[in-house]
Amino acid sequence: MGYQSVYRPDLFAGQVVLVTGGGSGIGRCTTHELASLGATVAIVGRDAEKLAKVKAEVEADGGKLSTHPCDIREEAQVIAMIEQVLAQHGRIDGLVNNAGGQYRQPLNKISTKGFEAVVRLNLTAGFVVMREVYNRWMGEHGGAIVNIIADIWHGWPNYAHSGAARGGMLTLSESAASEWAPAGVRVNCVAPGGIASSGFDTYEPEAQREILKFPPTIPMQRYGNVAEMSGAIVYLLSPVASFVTGSCLRVDGGAPNARLCWNPPTPHDKSKPFPGFHLDVPPKLLTVGPKEQSNRS
Repeated sequence: MGYQSVYRPDLFAGQVVLVTGGGSGIGRCTTHELASLGATVAIVGRDAEKLAKVKAEVEADGGKLSTHPCDIREEAQVIAMIEQVLAQHGRIDGLVNNAGGQYRQPLNKISTKGFEAVVRLNLTAGFVVMREVYNRWMGEHGGAIVNIIADIWHGWPNYAHSGAARGGMLTLSESAASEWAPAGVRVNCVAPGGIASSGFDTYEPEAQREILKFPPTIPMQRYGNVAEMSGAIVYLLSPVASFVTGSCLRVDGGAPNARLCWNPPTPHDKSKPFPGFHLDVPPKLLTVGPKEQSNRS
């Protein structure tokens, strides 16, 4: 059984989509779905072994994929990577700016170096990828860009550095949507909330304990999954979203709509995950527990 997408199999036939952070989590799942829909996917990441594993998975399912090891924080590497994709495939029709990350720390404890590092990864690097894809292909040929941000609404305590960067990416996307519309380029964002992915396992134990408290606090009473994120990304890349630009699609189970006066939300089990990704497995955090127990696995 391959990827169970709700979209038609040939939706992206003949198109090339570049996915940063394609070696794991949301990027890996989105790569699988796009490939199942006929796209040739060029995945980018720092870990060549992870990229090679995803390539083998996609090709085993009959998809087309190329790997491009690159640290998107380094401008020269980004330029070389995009030139390599264009040399190999001749076009870039879509960009999924997915790579990112952060760590938990109170605002008054964040060092200047740490703040700048998170902003560089989650905002500056994404800007460079967008700019170079636009200047080297989309400015003349059109295309669609989807930038992945986060559930930043009403602030993001203990992750203020990432909240600032993701907020910047939102307004950057809105600006690019206006500036680049005459070139036929659409720019949108997807904002994930608590999505159960391998990213959960990268946090320190204190942050993992907070993650485990999440589902009862939101209207949908569960974590989202990577297939639900991928479906939103694919929609924004697709022709049916041709009049959608400068927008942000939340995939967060209604988390920002919860209020202190509505506490706790009514428990229920009515929200069922969409099981689209045939290779998805839960993060260790949800089966083993916080990182201090991970040596058992």
